[in-house]
Amino acid sequence: MSITKEFKEFAVKGNVIDLAVGVIIGAAFGKIVDSVVADLIMPIVGLVFGKLDFSNLFIVLGSIPEGTARTLDALKKAGVPVFAYGNFITVAVNFIILAFII
Repeated sequence: MSITKEFKEFAVKGNVIDLAVGVIIGAAFGKIVDSVVADLIMPIVGLVFGKLDFSNLFIVLGSIPEGTARTLDALKKAGVPVFAYGNFITVAVNFIILAFII
C-alpha cells in the first residue's frame, strides 16, 4: 500500500475531520471567551477594585532610559524589563472562565 493511499484512508475515516472541526470551533470559542473576559468581566472587576485597568499594571525591574514614557508599551519597546502582572491577572481570569465552562 502506498503512503498516499494510506493517508487518504486515514483522513476519510472521520476522526481527522472531527478533529479539524473541533480545532476550528475551539479557536472561535477562545475568541468569544477572550471578549467576555476583556469586555464584560474585567471592567466590572476593575470597577469593584477602584476602576483599575489591569492590562497597565506593571512593576519596572530596570532603569528607564531618559525620555521614555512610563507606559507598558513604551517601556517594552525601549527594552526595559517589566513585571507585567496586570496582563497575567487578565489571562488567569480568562483561563479560569474557560476551565469552568469546559
